[in-house]
Amino acid sequence: MSWQALSDAAKAQGLALRGGLHPSAEDAAPEGCQTLVLLGPDEPHFWARFTASPEYLDRATDPLDRWSKRVVGTLAQDWQGEAIFPSDGPPYPPFLRWAAGSQHCWASPVGPLVHSQAGLFISYRGMLALPQKLDLPAPGVSPCLTCDRPCETACPVGALAPDKFYDVPTCKAHLRSEAGQECRTNGCLTRRACPVAIDFQRLPEQSAFHTAAFLKS
Repeated sequence: MSWQALSDAAKAQGLALRGGLHPSAEDAAPEGCQTLVLLGPDEPHFWARFTASPEYLDRATDPLDRWSKRVVGTLAQDWQGEAIFPSDGPPYPPFLRWAAGSQHCWASPVGPLVHSQAGLFISYRGMLALPQKLDLPAPGVSPCLTCDRPCETACPVGALAPDKFYDVPTCKAHLRSEAGQECRTNGCLTRRACPVAIDFQRLPEQSAFHTAAFLKS
């Protein structure tokens, strides 16, 4: 069993490995876990696979969470591990801590996480807690260190900006307004401004799906 073999198995399901770590006692990993592996959408292939799934087509509630539970759960079973999800809780699993521990994700200049490959479009559908100690990829380097940081001025209402917490009410009000149509239908301008994420641009229907879920939350 190897990192590459797991990567191939994840990609076959529309997911990608977005970092991993060998947990210490402070990382709150399940007992017996030797490797934690973060899973995110495999863009730009994820959306076509998800929209062909029974969870999307049955029009019931929470299709993406249900899809994630099935797909990540199957991967965990195949690898004799345990599936962990951001929604598990309370208490909720420390995904931000695990992401930082993977050394492929950092706090961006505007607050949300930025990933070495996915940029500001990073998201996690689940985590695998494996009993095997896999060899991990070499640590990455934060892309923000050599970036002109267009994210700092991309938000039209300043909801995401340096040296402040994410202003969720202002963001939602803008998304619901006529002026917010661009963000609502084509995705967050701040995330899209990140040059690392140029290959992770979403289709309008995918952005609209995520925005609708965000506005309902």
